[in-house]
Amino acid sequence: MARFEIQDCDMATMGGEARAELFCDMGLMYATGRGCPVDLVAAHKWLNIAAIKGSDRAAELRADLSHMMTKMQLAEALRAARDWMTTH
Repeated sequence: MARFEIQDCDMATMGGEARAELFCDMGLMYATGRGCPVDLVAAHKWLNIAAIKGSDRAAELRADLSHMMTKMQLAEALRAARDWMTTH
């Protein structure tokens, strides 16, 4: 299974806008199953982080994705994004 974690990426030290787009790409990767199984929770998590970092595109995609998720999945995704933001 392919995983793309930001701490393993050379781009992690780039500026805010570049990082936001990287996080958005990660969200799209999980949403579409590009190189990994589809994981809506992980997709929402990364799109949420990208939106927080300033990506308008990620905010729109996150909103669209949330309509396909259960309340439990949304809660899990929001928790995961919050946990990631507090540790990074």
